[in-house]
Amino acid sequence: MRWLDFVRPGDWAVAAAGAGLVAVSFPLAFQAGVAEKAVVKRGGEVFAELDLGRDRRIDVPGPLGTTTIAVERRRVRVVADPGPRQYCVRQGWLERPGEIAICAPNQVSVQIKGNREAYDSLSY
Repeated sequence: MRWLDFVRPGDWAVAAAGAGLVAVSFPLAFQAGVAEKAVVKRGGEVFAELDLGRDRRIDVPGPLGTTTIAVERRRVRVVADPGPRQYCVRQGWLERPGEIAICAPNQVSVQIKGNREAYDSLSY
């Protein structure tokens, strides 16, 4: 006997309802609203809060040198960093609330903030 012979119409209904609930709730669980600003930190302290509606570049001094951050078209990225591996530069454009680029050797980070708090595995 095949396993499908044991599945009844009510089983299919419960499976479909469960799949529908997961499909509807998954996007809602990770929403943080609209990206409004970028928070730049240096050494764990807030260095600047950048409005994403205004294009600009800022230089952030750190222990290794200067990190350059750019805001363009409601997104932000690390353009240049004196760190050896350039992970934060390779992170690319940050657009959604909760995204972050960390330049650990130079103690600089930039994070997108939205109109609601973003939750991730660390804050959960």
